Amino acid sequence: MIVDGRVLREDFVPSEVVHRHDEVNLLSESLEPLLSDRRADPAFLFGPTGVGKTCIARYALGQLREQEPSIDVAYVNCWQEYTRFRVLYGVLEAVGRTVDIHRSTPKDELFDRLRETDARPVVVILDEVDQLEETAALYDLHRLGHVSLVLIANREEELFASFDDRVRSRLRAGTRVRFDRYGTDELAAILAERADKALEPGAVSDGQLRTIADAASGDARVGIGVLRSAARRASRQGLESVTDDVLEAAIPDARTAIRRETVEGLIEHQRVLYDVIAEAGEIDPGDLYDEYERRVDDPKTERTLRNYLTKMVHYDLIEAVGERRGRTYRLVDDAIGRE
Repeated sequence: MIVDGRVLREDFVPSEVVHRHDEVNLLSESLEPLLSDRRADPAFLFGPTGVGKTCIARYALGQLREQEPSIDVAYVNCWQEYTRFRVLYGVLEAVGRTVDIHRSTPKDELFDRLRETDARPVVVILDEVDQLEETAALYDLHRLGHVSLVLIANREEELFASFDDRVRSRLRAGTRVRFDRYGTDELAAILAERADKALEPGAVSDGQLRTIADAASGDARVGIGVLRSAARRASRQGLESVTDDVLEAAIPDARTAIRRETVEGLIEHQRVLYDVIAEAGEIDPGDLYDEYERRVDDPKTERTLRNYLTKMVHYDLIEAVGERRGRTYRLVDDAIGRE
């Protein structure tokens, strides 16, 4: 049934995009100065999870490199690479300049080496940029005249609140590309494109694709995950097409798998917060911070912890209940927390 499993991967970038032409055009226009050997102003991609921000960034940069192959592109996921060292290393790795760099290499040396790569323009995509623990890397990259930035985050207000003054003032200008949730029809069309390339003809019906799109509530990551789970289930059962029973089972399974993967990707301090919430069932911020500080050797500031919690809310791992003074946190899915 599955003829090309790559198409059902979350990080697959299609040759053509569906229902994001305005966003592609706006981002592409912001990058046009690079075709004239000029630096592009920073571009910001804002929106909730699963709306195609990363896919569109990679797609637009792929189109740009087809026009000008001399442009280097570095993609760094700040969820994993959240320190100055890791960001600079990730960029150097993309341009092939990490020889003789070790964990003990001074960060200023990484910056100096990156400054020496000015023979070619570099576009740096910083995904989940609001996960950075320190904004020094942004300051470093903005100082380099041959580096252009594409920054991906959920919300502009929360991102800029995390910046220090020198970074905030330098990045205030730039293009904003805003992404809304997909409608059911839009997401069904995206899934139809994926199914057409990934599955045997007739493996899934249009009605089933709409069912998936409706269940995903505008989140393409969930929708593609459900389609992938359903196709794999049907294949394991030796079926020639996805049945409604298979699809019904695939929807909660895919959601659980996505949430588990996200939990496993949490950095150390986020995972401590998550575990405390899981064990408590529901907890107010003060008790949460106190218990967190008891469990770690080098606790982060309350501001950083708030950023962590906000990010976990965006990713549907936890929910904030109530207003500021009476707010509590609890897991969205208790089953994962108990595993």
